[in-house]
Amino acid sequence: GADPDLAEKAARLAKADLVSEMVYEFPELQGLMGRYYALAQGVEPAVADAIRDHYKPQGQSDDVPTNEIGVAVSLADKLDTLAAFWSIDQKPTGSRDPFALRRAALAVIRVLLEKTIRIDTKEPLHGSFAHLAHDAWAKPRARIAELRVLHEDGELDAVGLEELESLLEAHPGLDDPEGHTVEDSSANVVDLLAFFHDRLTVYFRDQGYRHDRVAAVLTEGADDFVLIEKKLKALSAFLDTEEGANLSAAYKRASNILKAEAKKGDLPDGAPDATLYEQDEEKALGAALETAAAEAHTHIDNEDFAAAMGALAQVRPVLDQYFEGVTVNADSKNLRDNRLAQLLSFKLVVQDVADFDRLEG
Repeated sequence: GADPDLAEKAARLAKADLVSEMVYEFPELQGLMGRYYALAQGVEPAVADAIRDHYKPQGQSDDVPTNEIGVAVSLADKLDTLAAFWSIDQKPTGSRDPFALRRAALAVIRVLLEKTIRIDTKEPLHGSFAHLAHDAWAKPRARIAELRVLHEDGELDAVGLEELESLLEAHPGLDDPEGHTVEDSSANVVDLLAFFHDRLTVYFRDQGYRHDRVAAVLTEGADDFVLIEKKLKALSAFLDTEEGANLSAAYKRASNILKAEAKKGDLPDGAPDATLYEQDEEKALGAALETAAAEAHTHIDNEDFAAAMGALAQVRPVLDQYFEGVTVNADSKNLRDNRLAQLLSFKLVVQDVADFDRLEG
């Protein structure tokens, strides 16, 4: 929602006060002095506020930025900082976090959640890593070109020649315009997103949520933090109801059979074939799953996760009858695989809401 031009202006001015004598003498005034200097020079008040606020939040009791420009610059600053340290493999280890990277990640989480900002966090991270990788070769390449011009003009001294040779040795192929490609940042993004998941776990546990329920919604690759919180609230409220107990019990029963069979060999990877249903219980479960899955996916698309789980919970009595009357591990491989496929289809649609395998009790 921020004006892009004003956000860029705020970003360009955000660190300017760091070179002032005032901030040198009183570092805690960084940002605050920047706002005063900006206002004194006629900068737009919203931009001046963003200069002050882009460091926020600096702790659990600190407020988030007050306007959209401040939010944009705050997020960009912190995401870029995290990407920069990840790109040089300087991550927090154990209790050591000298550059307060955990605090930066928590600040990103708070801003996104408190301002209800829906972004795929992986996208700006990919952008930051690409920018950093480009910067890593753009600067030495420019210096190589500059030194070569001096060398061709006969103006390069011994020190400059040594620098040129050193740069060419350290960056082979860098002087070739086609010789550089930006490294794939996928591994760094995945690792940094896992770091955010760790911070989200701490954040949600501090909010009073059970750790297993937090784990159930923090599925691999989940990067819309607002959506994760929405799922967690719905899951926690639903599991405390009778319907929630029904869904959890049905899932656990199906999942236990699938886990046992998976140890014996590969599970089927296709959808169940209705023409192979032999018993009434199979047909009833097939119909119930088809109806429940359609309803659940409609609710999931609308982000009504409680309603989605409610639809799936209706399968419980039909599934109980299925287990009483049907031998899943049939002698016929086709029958066995088809019955496992039925259970697997139920498990997969439940996992579209949350990973119930991570729930305890």
